[in-house]
Amino acid sequence: MTVQDTWTHRTVLLNEAIAALHIQPDGHYIDATFGRGGHSRLILSQLSAAGHLTAFDKDLEAIAEAGSIADARFSIRHEGFSQLSALPAASAAGILLDLGISSPQIDNPARGFSFRGDGPLDMRMDTTRGQSVAEWLADAELETIAEVIREYGEERFAGQIAKAIDRRRQERGLIGTTAELAEVVAGAVKTREPGKDPATRTFQAFRIFINAELEELQQALDASLKVLQPGGRLVVISFHSLEDRIVKQFIAEHSREVYDRRAPFAAPKPMRLKALERVKPGADEVAANPRSRSAVMRSAERTDVPVQAVTQRYPGAST
Repeated sequence: MTVQDTWTHRTVLLNEAIAALHIQPDGHYIDATFGRGGHSRLILSQLSAAGHLTAFDKDLEAIAEAGSIADARFSIRHEGFSQLSALPAASAAGILLDLGISSPQIDNPARGFSFRGDGPLDMRMDTTRGQSVAEWLADAELETIAEVIREYGEERFAGQIAKAIDRRRQERGLIGTTAELAEVVAGAVKTREPGKDPATRTFQAFRIFINAELEELQQALDASLKVLQPGGRLVVISFHSLEDRIVKQFIAEHSREVYDRRAPFAAPKPMRLKALERVKPGADEVAANPRSRSAVMRSAERTDVPVQAVTQRYPGAST
């Protein structure tokens, strides 16, 4: 057994998410965050020979895992889910977004996502492009660092942490490892909720920022309105309040008729989504997988007919 074999992943809300998609055997479905393929494999098990599943992922390890699925009904794209907009209009019967990071990403110190093991301060989902957190911190202004920690980590000690990072850079040079960053944060944060590491919110903030996670989520949600066919399902699993707030507000915004105040007698624009359910993991799942405890699943159904008709059943594979 290799070291990587020990980095296992439990798919959160597996059965609940697939049930919410309301699988049509001949449909085209999108798993916008393949991860280790838990959701994808269950979707494939419910598709007929005419069905198809397109998956997206930025992580090279996820792409490698997807290579183990030898199924003509399956294709994987090495792209972030913001690229949903490239798919044909009204081509999908369902879209699933399982946000956040997977256990193998957290548990592998070489990826730099966690303060629990020492490794390079990276945090990129796609290690083939973009800046690592260490590279960004080398040049970032103190005010920018504080803003990122405050906005993406909802950290009340953002100012103190940013000053500590800046002081560390000036006195001892660049921060290059996760242990170094965790040590700096711990020295700046004097109080914390019981059972929560002082570095939790800062690591979350830097991960979200360096991967543009919230911006990409908004782009994917907007694209879903084009890509979903009438009656198609949107299912999103989020793991922190910033993500869930965006999803909640998006569904709410498009689940009501819109009136143009400048034309009071004109017919309202019809709602584009029908909100369905909000689901959290049950006690048994949380006991078996504590990392699932913060998960929230929201689902909605596409209502009105998009302007453009679908031009093909599904896009070809792209790796």
